[in-house]
Amino acid sequence: MPVRVGGALTLADVVAVARGAAVEFPEAARGRVDAARAVVDRVVASGDTVYGVTTGFGSLADVRIEPSQAAALQLGIVRSHATGVGRPLSRQETRAMLLLRAHVLALGHSGVRPLIVDRMVEMLNRDLIPAVPEQGSLGASGDLAPLASLALPLIGQGELLTADGTEPAGPALAVAGLAPISLAAKEGLALVNGTQGMLAVGILAARRVADLARAADVAAAMSVEAALGTDAAFDERLQGLRPHPGQATSASNLRRLLAGSPILSSHRHSPHLVQDAYSLRCAPQVHGATRDALAYVAGVLQTEAGAVSDNPIVLPDDDEIRSGGNFHGQPVAVALDALALATVGLGSISERRLYRILDPKQNNGLPAFLIEGSGLHSGFMLVQYTAASLVSECKSLAHPASVDSIPSSAGQEDHVSMGMTAARHARDIVTNAELVVSMEVMAAAQALDLRSPLEPAAGTRAARDAVRELVPFLEVDRELRPDIDACVRSVREGRLVAAVESAVGPLD
Repeated sequence: MPVRVGGALTLADVVAVARGAAVEFPEAARGRVDAARAVVDRVVASGDTVYGVTTGFGSLADVRIEPSQAAALQLGIVRSHATGVGRPLSRQETRAMLLLRAHVLALGHSGVRPLIVDRMVEMLNRDLIPAVPEQGSLGASGDLAPLASLALPLIGQGELLTADGTEPAGPALAVAGLAPISLAAKEGLALVNGTQGMLAVGILAARRVADLARAADVAAAMSVEAALGTDAAFDERLQGLRPHPGQATSASNLRRLLAGSPILSSHRHSPHLVQDAYSLRCAPQVHGATRDALAYVAGVLQTEAGAVSDNPIVLPDDDEIRSGGNFHGQPVAVALDALALATVGLGSISERRLYRILDPKQNNGLPAFLIEGSGLHSGFMLVQYTAASLVSECKSLAHPASVDSIPSSAGQEDHVSMGMTAARHARDIVTNAELVVSMEVMAAAQALDLRSPLEPAAGTRAARDAVRELVPFLEVDRELRPDIDACVRSVREGRLVAAVESAVGPLD
């Protein structure tokens, strides 16, 4: 069933459209858009002074614009604000962004014609996706530069994404039978004013963190067995005494993943293996903190996805247009800074577990760097180097962007959120953390094989077997980059967790 704009939009809807789901503009929403447009038309006809409709923008808000110049004003704002630089956002991120902006317009408080929403929906359904440079937003009057690039193809300008890069939008849309739209009063401003850039990137990053948290539990369980650790610290009675929801979820997953493990049973009563290092023993607390932060972030993103982040805002019931500050990205920026910060912990503790199972002084009997004949062979030594580099990079990226306001527009926009920067940093941290957890999984699979003839638990055995379908056991040194790539694809695409869930049931 198509996702409907202008109604109740969930984060799952956004992810589905980002991945290719169809979109629909229902009649009920169309009626609200018509009502808001009628207010704008009345204001233009009356000659009232309304920001962005009969005035200039930003610090030029006191410059009066005649009704005869309304179309030129709106065309000018889209073209002049498309100043973004850097690589384009991914196709999924831009599809999410296009959906979210169409949804805001379809809520009926922006004053555009239904034609604008129709075109955006058609572009999504035909996968004609604008190329949007990812740098250049201050996140104050929303994501002005990215949204302007998103809007350019509607007027026959800008670029579209292709399989190999980008192409000019005008000719491509002409081939598709779509003529440029001539913007009317208020429409250019409505297209560029909002938080949908940071929101799109943030929603997709948050979804990846939710998936990664489950994969991190799998990786931790594998490393616990690999290092001859214990599951005693995951006892439900202990965990219940500190009832953070995320911690409880992670601990429950670990208990299920390690249930019935012959490896753990082999040393359960050992007098010298009493308790594990923090990276093993405290996995629920660390992974759980990420989950708890993610719950807060998801709440903010859900609220924002259903919010009107335009300016000025049309109030059709009162036949009025009001200027406000709903475009400011601070709520989203703070949440995405929190997402970035919380995700570092998943990568950081994963790298520590990886280090531990490679070190013969700490891994309880495994060969150095998990390869026989170490010295002649380096084994997984450089895998940990790479993981350490990625974690260090994450720490730098985790500096909160939302604290770094810088004034613009001749002082009119004197406090900005830097929300798009926060979103990009969060996304890049997730990418790094996915790599680190994948490296841990790959090394832990090697370690579990080295524990033979002892077998891992059903859940971790399924994970080890899933790795072995992609990556052979390391007997002598070889190039490991292809192995890392295969493992990270398995983690990102959910295949690793799916293999485990086929053995132990759904993980939370």
